[in-house]
Amino acid sequence: MTAYTYILKCADNTFYTGWTTNLENRLKTHNQGKGAKYTRSRLPVILLYYEEFQTKEEAMHREAAIKKLSRSQKERLIASKSIFI
Repeated sequence: MTAYTYILKCADNTFYTGWTTNLENRLKTHNQGKGAKYTRSRLPVILLYYEEFQTKEEAMHREAAIKKLSRSQKERLIASKSIFI
């Protein structure tokens, strides 16, 4: 199973970090207002960054690590990898 850790940019210019096994579906869920409580009032959200893992445990571990980063560290991480989905 493939799992992903991702960073979203919310409409209020904040970041949200999460993990999923279906990145495209999870992004749609967030933008339908059915995702995390944090993003529901900050729509729309856009995908800025993601990493792919072989297990959900790896993705969850990476999510926790990213959440501990400062905003500037997250910005550098996002800038290090261009994505196109």
